[in-house]
Amino acid sequence: MANVTQDREERLQAEATALWRELFGEPPPIRADGAMMLDAIMKSLPEKSYDRLASPYLRPSLIAGPGGDGGSARA
Repeated sequence: MANVTQDREERLQAEATALWRELFGEPPPIRADGAMMLDAIMKSLPEKSYDRLASPYLRPSLIAGPGGDGGSARA
């Protein structure tokens, strides 16, 4: 079980490092675990508004919003 957790943490670290390089074009300046790096990435990005999903092929109750509120997406 400990090996599975370690593998997960290693993958998370590798993916967070790759995401940092993709977003900022340089290696991460901080030495942190994957979760801390993802937190730093998210805090550095600007907040953006978004349009809720609307589809003629789905009932509004089948479209989940960001909070998992399911049914609040109306077009």
